[in-house]
Amino acid sequence: MDYKINCEKLYQSLLDKKKELLTLSKQTESERGVVRLDQPAVGRLSRMDAMRAQAMAIETENRRQIFIEKIDLALIRIKQKTYGLCASCDGHIEKKRLENDPAVTICFNCATDKQ
Repeated sequence: MDYKINCEKLYQSLLDKKKELLTLSKQTESERGVVRLDQPAVGRLSRMDAMRAQAMAIETENRRQIFIEKIDLALIRIKQKTYGLCASCDGHIEKKRLENDPAVTICFNCATDKQ
């Protein structure tokens, strides 16, 4: 595997994904804000729907931030030339596993051993 070429492409791909997630985060900021509904003008069910939508938006943002953190860690591993090495056994992480989740840090064997 030509480490430099593959990692350069992956590095750019991860940067693009991070930028996309940050843009989504900015665009959905208002959905996570305080629910302000005028009680007489809006029924109780509408208020509940708005609060449910807010809770879902907050949880989506939490997951988005976790993924951004994973991307940041993957970018660091690429710079340190340790990307693709299992954090548990120092073996190589399977190519398909990395393709499925570029931020993964352990190989399949170590992942199944931990379960």
